[in-house]
Amino acid sequence: MRVMVVGGAGYIGSHMCKMLAEHGHDVVVCDNLSTGHAEALHWGRLVHCRLSDSVTLDQVFSAARFDAVMHFAADSIVSDSVADPLRYYRNNVAETIALLEVMRRHDVNNFIFSSTAAVFGEPTQTLIDESHPVQPINPYGKSKVMVEQILGDVVATGVLRAVALRYFNAAGADPSGLIGESHNPETHLIPRILRKATGEALDFGVFGEDYPTADGTCVRDFVHVSDLCSAHLLALEFLGHNAGFHTFNLGNGQGYSVRQVLDATQQVIGRKMTVPVYAKRKGDPARLVASSEKAYNIMGWAPLYPDIHDIIESAWKWHLSPRY
Repeated sequence: MRVMVVGGAGYIGSHMCKMLAEHGHDVVVCDNLSTGHAEALHWGRLVHCRLSDSVTLDQVFSAARFDAVMHFAADSIVSDSVADPLRYYRNNVAETIALLEVMRRHDVNNFIFSSTAAVFGEPTQTLIDESHPVQPINPYGKSKVMVEQILGDVVATGVLRAVALRYFNAAGADPSGLIGESHNPETHLIPRILRKATGEALDFGVFGEDYPTADGTCVRDFVHVSDLCSAHLLALEFLGHNAGFHTFNLGNGQGYSVRQVLDATQQVIGRKMTVPVYAKRKGDPARLVASSEKAYNIMGWAPLYPDIHDIIESAWKWHLSPRY
């Protein structure tokens, strides 16, 4: 197939481009490089533009027939979304609408959307499945819900088939070490620990040790980036046989506490780290863990890298010799 990967220069998008190419698909990347890295683009041709640049996208869609679009491009820092909600609604919602309009004009009717566990808000279940109430508590999560609702409405007109994949905590790096996770600023737990371990001067600590968990620290569900990408490949196949709009939660189905992640990191890097403990952050739930039974039962998806040590080890390989 010929697939457009929107945000293909970013963390998950670049890993997706690699996997698509390895499976024989033709890849075209659309990215404005605002947070992505041109150095991560080893697979596919880059179209450097915003999704709202309809002139450029019309030219690209006219020049080649696309079988599907995978959408990874979004602003995703919760605190930033609270401080500047208009930016998040513009970049995450309005830009996606512009893309869908181009797709409609060119009769491209398969769409795979990167959504998020942030659509659920405060958890009301031990394992969060697709029946969990959708009640986002910040503009980032709300922007993703808005796009999901838009997709449902467009799909109802009969011109689109769509899957929304709701990620929990993406982590790790491609086993080759060629591509990995590089954000500025970096807000994710595992890369922050590893960047600290390489000697980078950044502040890092544990926020709260009195949560109602086994060791008192928050529990989160970490899923390897390559496992996320394999779910997209399965979703691409799924859309070939299934109309409608479908949502799937993607996680390991098991949680690791912040303390367990720290312990595993120290084992991987082979030394102890001094980590301060701070007060709890407002709005941090004690436990966020996915149920991915639906993805397993319907698409046959299961993580290949469920162990936190394997996830951290792949990320460490990247951080020892980052290429961008």
